[in-house]
Amino acid sequence: MPESIVQLEDVWKIYPMGKVELTALKGVSLDINRGSFVSIMGPSGSGKSTLLNMIGVLDSPTRGKVFLKGRDISKMTEDELAQLRGKTIGFVFQGFNLLPNLTALENVTLPMVFQGAFPEERRKRGEEILKAVGLADRMYHLPTELSGGERQRVAVARAFANDPELVIADEPTGNLDSTSGKMIMELLISFHQKQDKTIIVVTHDSNIANYSKEIVNIKDGQIIVNHQQAAKVLWSK
Repeated sequence: MPESIVQLEDVWKIYPMGKVELTALKGVSLDINRGSFVSIMGPSGSGKSTLLNMIGVLDSPTRGKVFLKGRDISKMTEDELAQLRGKTIGFVFQGFNLLPNLTALENVTLPMVFQGAFPEERRKRGEEILKAVGLADRMYHLPTELSGGERQRVAVARAFANDPELVIADEPTGNLDSTSGKMIMELLISFHQKQDKTIIVVTHDSNIANYSKEIVNIKDGQIIVNHQQAAKVLWSK
């Protein structure tokens, strides 16, 4: 039996909006298995960003339960949850979210600071992972000195800095041209294949979703389709 890394059980998320309420998720149940490569697809306003926040344990449900590595997040303190999330999950954002006054290497090693890694360990790991994403000659450049594709490769490297089991990429190709976007997806596939990482990509683009082995479609706060597929885009061997 596959082992779940994240489980959602009958999750509802309701936001109070003055005198009315906005129901962003409506009884969502979902298992993310270890070693899977999943795309979550849906139009704007479908609830996919809220679902992302639940899977990434960045928010808690109004009703229902979220489990990370089998632990009920509602029974954890904020410090416990932050530590578990920091070690278990890496994030890639559409807008890169790099600190402009730090070099590529400094941006990549920053998450390791919060996990208590020693400076020499941080530098060595940062250099290794930047080489892995093809930026060996750009690690001492500031974000303003990098192209959009290079910045997103730095962001991918940062997401894997703490050797997380799960990486969540939120519209990772949204600000990139097709060539750079293809490179980012190939990097995610490489980490998935070579290091058995669990990858979740949130996208509205079916071309990006076709890199995945599983697609979860969400509409109006509910999962309408969840199916396995043979990835339609060729994977590297």
